[in-house]
Amino acid sequence: MALIRRSVTAVILMAALASLLFACATNWPVAFRAPPLDLNAQLNPATGRQVRALRDDAPRCVALLDAAGARATLLPPLAVGECGYADAVRTRATNDIVWRPADRAVACPVAAALLLWEREVVQPAARLHLRERVTRIDHLGTYNCRRIGGRPDGDFSEHARANAIDVAGFRLADGRTVSVLRDWQGADAEARFLRAVRDGACQLFATTLSPDYNAAHADHLHLDMAARGGWWGGVCQ
Repeated sequence: MALIRRSVTAVILMAALASLLFACATNWPVAFRAPPLDLNAQLNPATGRQVRALRDDAPRCVALLDAAGARATLLPPLAVGECGYADAVRTRATNDIVWRPADRAVACPVAAALLLWEREVVQPAARLHLRERVTRIDHLGTYNCRRIGGRPDGDFSEHARANAIDVAGFRLADGRTVSVLRDWQGADAEARFLRAVRDGACQLFATTLSPDYNAAHADHLHLDMAARGGWWGGVCQ
């Protein structure tokens, strides 16, 4: 008799579980659908995936940047052998941050990710660790027709498609500077800030490489939107 009761209970539980799973599946689009991408909104678990999907929709990417006040200008396509770009943009300064050098032509999804990174990652990390805001970000370049590591052969770098940027340092409103080369090592406020902005970049970019990756990145954070396989397919180190 006890065996029968246990069997009946198991059947009831299985039926209840099946009913619950069916209800979840039926309501999935309503209950779990991420809001449309809005570059004015805070980050959510789907933001990085949505930004990376802009690789296939340059007009929408430009419209989203414009709606966020970045005034994106789509550059004429460029083709130089295996190098070049079709969706590179220039944007105006946003989030009270200027970039140096000012000429920062990048693929549109990179620009979108940078806008979010500035506002949702860099400035909060600066307030938390440095008690100040960032006014300038220094970079080492974006478009560059070269192979990975500057080698004479092998795969071309994402820089060869304006699909990457190398961030070297930050200037604060009080005049202090934070350098990846100088301040990465250690456990002081500057090092904590740099690791926080690296970790935050991993949420948005397909690839984020820091001095932890190899010696070639000792002086910068490499951020790119390389299309790779898998559900995310990127590298964060």
